[in-house]
Amino acid sequence: MKFFETLAQTFANKPVDYDELEAALIRADLGVEMTMRIIDRAKEREAWSVLGIANVIAVAREEILKVLPQRATQIRSLGDRPSVVLVVGVNGTGKTTSTAKLAHYLKNGGTTSVSSQTSGTGRSRSLQREDRQPRVMLAAADTFRAAAIEQLAIWAERLGLPMIRGEYNADPAALCYDAYQAAVKQKIDFLICDTAGRLHTKTNLMAELQKVKRSLAKIDNQAPHEILLVIDATTGGNALAQAREFHQALGLTGLIVTKLDGSGKGGIVVAIENELKIPTRFVGTGEKIDNFALFDAREFVENLL
Repeated sequence: MKFFETLAQTFANKPVDYDELEAALIRADLGVEMTMRIIDRAKEREAWSVLGIANVIAVAREEILKVLPQRATQIRSLGDRPSVVLVVGVNGTGKTTSTAKLAHYLKNGGTTSVSSQTSGTGRSRSLQREDRQPRVMLAAADTFRAAAIEQLAIWAERLGLPMIRGEYNADPAALCYDAYQAAVKQKIDFLICDTAGRLHTKTNLMAELQKVKRSLAKIDNQAPHEILLVIDATTGGNALAQAREFHQALGLTGLIVTKLDGSGKGGIVVAIENELKIPTRFVGTGEKIDNFALFDAREFVENLL
């Protein structure tokens, strides 16, 4: 059940209790700061009547929409060189699958053929209008897990995409450097590097990602042009901790949020945007390759929360 529907049922035909409301908002992973902001604004409007929950929900929607970006930014082709996307995250978030979904999305010009953030609509969004299909290359920079390399290779074959891979335990920074050079030669529009999953608390592993970033910058001082963190919406506050550490180490440009399926646990994207100003750029809502779309804040609030 959607979070706001649950809230409406909880407080149906009874006064809204401040403490109970606060607990419910925090359980939705909106974060303490956002929770208090909603409660304070609701109090200002004197929304506390026997049937006041509808007013409270209206206030919550308004405040959340103020925080979220009105329009998610697409990944743009640079024209004269590859646009490099570094995909990072901890193990178990769906990072490699999200990398493949993003590649499929970009190859198709930034559109999705099925539902984006809801299960009933099929709106598609165009990334760019060109006479040719964008060229996308994958780089298997998760060199510490042979299974991850093979998983990405399977996706590359299915999608008909070139992939650069190295030996098991190869230097991921060197691999990404080589991948960039190959992308230039092949006139690739988008190079997507799938990095090794790592705990955000492991300093040495985070330093390795910084090395990858420095390596790419040697060949293009603006690369990587996008650094996207994959988070699992159901992990709640832990996703905020992950975003905080990865952002401090790398300077994230956005999030890819998985398992954003209307379970009422998507509030963490609001907390991350509110605290860290990292926008949610893309969402994955299912197992299929095209269950992936550009984030739509209004659709998110109306149909998920």
